[in-house]
Amino acid sequence: MFDRRGNKLVGLRYDGPLPGAAWFDADWARLQKTVDTALPNRMNLLQRADTGSRALVYSYSDTDPGSYHLIDLDARRLEFVAAERKAVKPESMPARKPVRYTARDGLEIPAYLTLPRDKDAKGLPLVLYVHGGPWVRGAHWAWSPEPAFLAALGYAVLEPEFRGSTGWGKKLQMAGWKQWGRAMQDDLLDGVDWLAREGTIDAKRVCIMGASYGGYAVMMGLARDPERWRCGINYVGVTDINLFFDVTWADYARSDWIKYAAKEMIGDPDKDAAMLRAASPLENAARIKAPVLMAYGALDVRVPIVHGEKMRDALAKQGTPVEWVVYAEEGHGFLLEKNRFDFYNRVAKFLVANNPP
Repeated sequence: MFDRRGNKLVGLRYDGPLPGAAWFDADWARLQKTVDTALPNRMNLLQRADTGSRALVYSYSDTDPGSYHLIDLDARRLEFVAAERKAVKPESMPARKPVRYTARDGLEIPAYLTLPRDKDAKGLPLVLYVHGGPWVRGAHWAWSPEPAFLAALGYAVLEPEFRGSTGWGKKLQMAGWKQWGRAMQDDLLDGVDWLAREGTIDAKRVCIMGASYGGYAVMMGLARDPERWRCGINYVGVTDINLFFDVTWADYARSDWIKYAAKEMIGDPDKDAAMLRAASPLENAARIKAPVLMAYGALDVRVPIVHGEKMRDALAKQGTPVEWVVYAEEGHGFLLEKNRFDFYNRVAKFLVANNPP
């Protein structure tokens, strides 16, 4: 963070399990302490004007999407300006707690756990939510609509930062190379087992949900470990790794990433053909027995709808229960309000039908 008035670097922000700030400048440190005292148990981001005696504060937490405040440094007065989502009441939102568990090979897996507000944390049904990417940081300590929605339905929600995730160090990220369907999938089950040992969840009442790579992990989980899941929710998910490399109308087709880096990070379709077949949900569709909700955007150029169509047809042919929905105007994710209402209403009904809270 740079102070233009003094023309100097004054601090830095970091994002670990909980976010924070480290100040090199005593004046900024005092200002941060003042704001943190007035707005406790929150992340308070400061932006001071180039001139004058006022500063802008953006404040958020795991239960509050965020609000803006102005602080008058001379009068020592903090003034509320606006809430980012005024309809969301922080006092009614579930906490989103950073946790860690140990994978079967000893690797430590960061995660976030959200529990229903009105239930004891014992023997709960679980939705294991798998982030997309997979080479991104999936979750941060902040309010997030999906875990809050699922917890409001009565489910515990675990969001693992499984190997391959970024933002947690090189060791965790590189441990995911060439581990689609393998150790990356183990990390998800190890999180379920950890919560079961703690007594927080009932290991026989678990559904898996995710989008993009997360949708891949849903389908691979249902195929690789069919006895572990009550149901799966896959939206805009990859279902065939070879198709991921071959499809010519994706936005990454013919890119240097797919030509070179993807072969190192996922696997080479020629050299690692057997490994990729074993890790491809479509190739293992016969093992999928649990009901699955599959939703795709007709205009998706990141994971073209053919991924979903091929998997839908394979499952329907063998009699696996499939709820299928396509949103004609959507791409890689659902942005129109009418479609978001439709999709999440479907999610709620599907979960209640297949894994009652």
